[in-house]
Amino acid sequence: MAINPIINNVNTLPLRQPDTSEVSRVNDSFSEMVKNSFKQVNDSLNEGDNAIKALHTGEAQNLHEVMIAVEQADISLRMFVQMRNKALQAYEEIMRLQI
Repeated sequence: MAINPIINNVNTLPLRQPDTSEVSRVNDSFSEMVKNSFKQVNDSLNEGDNAIKALHTGEAQNLHEVMIAVEQADISLRMFVQMRNKALQAYEEIMRLQI
């Protein structure tokens, strides 16, 4: 009885479990992430505008739904502006580095 065929047929366990975290599943580049964020903010702003138009034309049933849509648009725009400011600060900091 040869040992080599027995050893070759043994299934080995992987050294590490595959990484299934959300970070490892991200395949988009940074520019794609920014484009998607910009699209979401733009969609939110459009929803807020549509809610205001519906309120003006009398199509809106509840004022609180209009206010929620407008506030969501405002918050998403503020967050996007803050993300832009942080990215600009990081860029300026990198430009100040001496090599």
